[in-house]
Amino acid sequence: MNDKTYDLVLFGATSFVGKIMCQYMLANYPPGGEVSWALAGRSFTKLNDLKSSLLQNQADMDIDLILADASDEQSLLAMCNKAKVVITTVGPYDLYGEPLIKACVETGTDYCDLTGEVQWMHKMIEKYEEQAKASGARITHTCGFDSIPSDLGVFFLQQHSIKEYGKSCDKVKMRVKAAKGGISGGTVSSIINLVKQATGDPELRKVVTNPYAVCPKGHVFSARQHNQTGPEFDQEYGRWTAPFIMAGINTRVVHRSNALLNNQYGTEFLYDEAMLTGGRVSATLISVAIGGFMLGAAIPPTRWVLENLVVPKPGEGPSEKQQNEGFFDLRFVGTNSENDQQNVVVKVTGDKDPGYGSTAKMLTETAICLAALSKDDEKGGGFWTPATILGHTLIERLESKAGLTFSVLE
Repeated sequence: MNDKTYDLVLFGATSFVGKIMCQYMLANYPPGGEVSWALAGRSFTKLNDLKSSLLQNQADMDIDLILADASDEQSLLAMCNKAKVVITTVGPYDLYGEPLIKACVETGTDYCDLTGEVQWMHKMIEKYEEQAKASGARITHTCGFDSIPSDLGVFFLQQHSIKEYGKSCDKVKMRVKAAKGGISGGTVSSIINLVKQATGDPELRKVVTNPYAVCPKGHVFSARQHNQTGPEFDQEYGRWTAPFIMAGINTRVVHRSNALLNNQYGTEFLYDEAMLTGGRVSATLISVAIGGFMLGAAIPPTRWVLENLVVPKPGEGPSEKQQNEGFFDLRFVGTNSENDQQNVVVKVTGDKDPGYGSTAKMLTETAICLAALSKDDEKGGGFWTPATILGHTLIERLESKAGLTFSVLE
């Protein structure tokens, strides 16, 4: 369908991150302007209250509302038939996300989300990829802090390496140099749900521990990938490092990008992520904290304590002040085993809290880029990554609109 009413429809507009996206879209793409959009959710009362709060000082504007429920297939189909791109913030996606994927695939509607749930991505790709290719639906997961900075950071590094040296780097390491932001209730809920499921499901554990879990069938990758689980000293940085809790999804997305780019990074490409710390003690403490959280999430009594007394609930997140004061600074080092001179260092930064403030901008701008991509483009239907469906176009938009920077360091 080409006669769509809206460029974008935001499903889950009344969620915590959805409200931030609404404020961002109103400020940067007001109704009646260059981008047409509508808000969707299951409660008209909540949607209307949100609309009133957004437009309290904008009497000359209006925002269209669409009623749709993740459990109502007909309402999802009706919503998809009105949108070039549907953005969804309704998670955990493993619990609530499949009906919308199905509706988008059936209607040929493009799609973006914030998922960091590798097990769900694996399942959706297995189940719907062929149908998406046939209908023209371009499904793009992980369009927030998971995993745009990692996916596009590696892509940016590799394109520079190819231009400078005539070939890609066969090893890239990402290190979180610095970051500041509040804890995302939705992200925590997704992690707890994954640990809960994997505890009693050996087949699921095989999926989530497989670095190539979301690569296309028939991929040729077999290199043993490093998975950091404790404190380690990084010789290249001269710093102690701790595990990065998002590495489990980011690394999988980067490897899928490599596969979709016809192994442009190499068939033996190595990629890992970690956090730079102040020293061995802090690296150890962070490692213990992450390990303790994962163990606690696996045991029913401690899982209940975590969910009800410790971590923020879905829909909860940092204050506006915390969002504005947040930031992230990621460093990527690319090397080639056959050429000691081939060393590329890239810096990727964001100017807001990673999980919400920056994520809201990344997701919105990705969807706008996708809406502008012609249905006649050679990148047709299927399950894409941000780097493979939009590449340099998205990098340029994120730099000009969303407060991100991508730079090569000497």
